[in-house]
Amino acid sequence: MDMKLLPFFFVSIITPFLCLSAKKDFAGTYVDPEDPKIPADFAVQGEYLGKGIGAQVIALDKGNFQVVLYPGGLPGVGWDGKNRSLLTGNLKGGKVNLNPAEGSRKYLAGAPSDFSATRQFPPQGHKAHTGTIRDGKIYLDKGPVLKKTERRSPTLGKSPPKGAITLFDGSDKEEWLGGRLDAKTKLLNTDGSDIRTKRKFNDYHMHLEFLLPYRPAARGQGRGNSGFYQIDHFEVQILDSFGLEGMHNECGGIYSIKDSDLNACFPPLSWQTYDVDFTNARAKDGKKVKNAKITVRLNGIAIHKDFEIPRKTGGSRRDPEGTPGPIKLQGHGNPLQFRNVWILEK
Repeated sequence: MDMKLLPFFFVSIITPFLCLSAKKDFAGTYVDPEDPKIPADFAVQGEYLGKGIGAQVIALDKGNFQVVLYPGGLPGVGWDGKNRSLLTGNLKGGKVNLNPAEGSRKYLAGAPSDFSATRQFPPQGHKAHTGTIRDGKIYLDKGPVLKKTERRSPTLGKSPPKGAITLFDGSDKEEWLGGRLDAKTKLLNTDGSDIRTKRKFNDYHMHLEFLLPYRPAARGQGRGNSGFYQIDHFEVQILDSFGLEGMHNECGGIYSIKDSDLNACFPPLSWQTYDVDFTNARAKDGKKVKNAKITVRLNGIAIHKDFEIPRKTGGSRRDPEGTPGPIKLQGHGNPLQFRNVWILEK
């Protein structure tokens, strides 16, 4: 090869790999519910509640929505856990006209016309409703009026008990490697990169509050992907999975291992809580003799109860199970924000 061509050769070979490793950038990412540029869709998405029925309205960008109706009430507060109905709509003239979701749809499809919030389409118990969303209410053709509601986790703002270690309270980030303390909001930001505690832990109870970004154009793992790693071995997923199934790779899931017992995820840009009881694995003579065990409450709702974790999840540290490790908050190229983080060692 002509030596003069070498610089061009290496640039042409390396450039595709640089492109492949670039972070995804979805159009329309919002990290503040008071942002004046946030689209009108944001005010429509969220939870609605009526007599004997609940609804979660998922924003799909450019005025498109999918509504999940739950007989009995919202997930965790009345829903029968089985039956759902899906509606679709588009925001025009200040209201959303709703029609039954029809056609051939796929779970988390990119196009709103193909999107389904349920893996089975139509879902069990699906009924063909029509209606409108206007002025903070859902008016169905048949049934009660549903009013918009904002649930708050019962542990939101919970103070650390006596003996707990305050990992972040807005004053500084001295307990963390990486991350950024925002001088204005006093929140801990990942800025898309992983952050870890300087200390290592073994058995504990931990409280964490997090805020997911609003990314209506994104789907699946593109919606605020992060992870809450217990001792940097076991990932409890953080993701905008509002209105979805609650799978292992969605908010609350133990990544690649276990689905949540119930999807307790709130809408994006709502403060949410994790409360975790964790007991590390045990090892003898370098061999694991007992699995790690975990109980997880998302927004005060138990989604894993004394579950034995059979193995490490992806992206964890290489040290063997049964060794102490740091708490990791995954960045994964997403702007995650945290507050009121504390841990009580057992």
